[in-house]
Amino acid sequence: MISIKASGETREHYIGNIISVWRAATPEQMQRGRTWYHVANELASLITDGDARTGAGVIAALSANKSWSENCRLARQAYETGRPVGHFQDALTKVAKIMAGADPAEVLPMERKTGMFFRCIADPSDPDAVVIDRHAHDVAVGETYGNRDRGLGSAGRYALLAHCYREAALRLGELPSIVQSVTWVVHTERIAGTGTRAFEGRRTAAVSSTCWARSSVAERAS
Repeated sequence: MISIKASGETREHYIGNIISVWRAATPEQMQRGRTWYHVANELASLITDGDARTGAGVIAALSANKSWSENCRLARQAYETGRPVGHFQDALTKVAKIMAGADPAEVLPMERKTGMFFRCIADPSDPDAVVIDRHAHDVAVGETYGNRDRGLGSAGRYALLAHCYREAALRLGELPSIVQSVTWVVHTERIAGTGTRAFEGRRTAAVSSTCWARSSVAERAS
C-alpha cells in the first residue's frame, strides 16, 4: 500500500500520472467520461420517478462490489418493491433509511467512496466531490494492483488521492469528478482482458442502462 504521508515529490508524481492518463484519452473516451455522471443522474431520477437525490443515495449505497448493471438493477428493484435485497445487511439498512426519507448525506459515509459516489451522481456539477476506487488509485499511483489491497478504507489514504485528483483537475481546468471519470474510462479499457479483475463495463454500460430504464418507465405509464 502507498504511504499516507506522501512527500511533495510523490504527490507531484501522482498528479502527473493522472494528467498523463487524461491526455491519453481518445475523443470518444473523453466524451463518455465527461457525460458519465450526468447519465447516472438521469438514471437516478428515472428509477425514483424524479427524485434524483434519493435515487443517487440508493444507487451509491448498493454500489460496493457490484457491476454497474447489477448496481442499477438492485436500486430499481428496491424502489419498485420497497424492499432492498441482494447486498450486505449494512448496505440494505442504509437503503431502507434513504427510501424512508432520510437524507443520504446523513446516512452514507460522506468522506469515503460511497458518499462521494452519491455526491457525484446527485450533482454532476459538484466542484469538490471525487470518487477514489481501485482504478482511480491505480491511475494515480501508476501501477495496476490487481487483487492486492490498496488500503482505501483508510481516511488518510483516500484524502491523499482525492487531493491529487483535485489538484490535477485544477491544473486542467476541469471538475475533479470529470478527471476521475475520463481517466477511469481510459485505464479500464487499457486493462480489459488482462486478468486484473477484467473490466466490468460499469461506466460504459450507463447509456444502455438508462435506455432500459426509460423503456421500463414508458411501459409502466402505458
